[in-house]
Amino acid sequence: MRYKSGKEFEDQKAKAVTVLGMSGVGKTTLSKMLHDKNWFQYSVDYRIGTRYMDEYIVDNFKREANKNAFLQKLLRSDSIYIRSNITFENLEPLSTYLGKPGNPEKGGISFAEYKIRQAQHCEAERKSLCDVPEFIDKARNIYRYDNFICDSGGSLCEVVNPDDDNDPVLKALSASTLMVYIESTEKHMAELVKGFIKHPKPMYYNPQFLDEKWAEYKAVNKISSDDAVDPDRFAEWGYAQLLKHRAPIYKKIADKYGYTVRMQDVPALDTEEKFNTFIANTIDEQSKY
Repeated sequence: MRYKSGKEFEDQKAKAVTVLGMSGVGKTTLSKMLHDKNWFQYSVDYRIGTRYMDEYIVDNFKREANKNAFLQKLLRSDSIYIRSNITFENLEPLSTYLGKPGNPEKGGISFAEYKIRQAQHCEAERKSLCDVPEFIDKARNIYRYDNFICDSGGSLCEVVNPDDDNDPVLKALSASTLMVYIESTEKHMAELVKGFIKHPKPMYYNPQFLDEKWAEYKAVNKISSDDAVDPDRFAEWGYAQLLKHRAPIYKKIADKYGYTVRMQDVPALDTEEKFNTFIANTIDEQSKY
């Protein structure tokens, strides 16, 4: 959804915006601020974890619980109930299920199993993004929210094809929302890697890129066996590789379907009025080109 001018956006009584960009650029913080100002906040990661991957996540909990004889007995008799408690701020159940490939003694899972779970996540993310138009209607007709903000996952660019005009995800988002890409700088990317190490988030690689980087990591570190890979070290290295890989894809999406803002400008958008004015100015500025 593009606008002829910033004023057209500001005059829109019922706004719908999708913020996209890599994990850690401020999408959730911005979405939460707008939610506090009476916008409906749709978290794609939350939708993935509670609608499309909940059963996988809970089954994994049960699999681990069954390794304990005491808990196994209680599970078999339906004496205990296990569920996931994902929130907008806490995606650890989803991150834990997706896991990290590598040495099982260090908490890793097999590379084959990791790829299965990645494929599950890809399907779930696509479905969650395609649900956006439905939730815009729900927000307005059921919950009585005029304005809607979609907090997309950091891997949106991995599950779409910006060169395909009929890509179902991009068609759904661009037709129903204004798409705003939050672009990070090289300096910020380094900070994002540090933040990821402290607080890992769900990660998705497209299959070809994952295969390439898995082989490259083992070759560079002279590792012959999958089980010899340190899962934490690969996750940190892989995240840095993902940032470099994703930046041009996100820019292509923004150039074709939406607008680009800088990560360093986002923290100042601490009120709805500032956000609306900033987006309106961005539309006017980028409409010149």
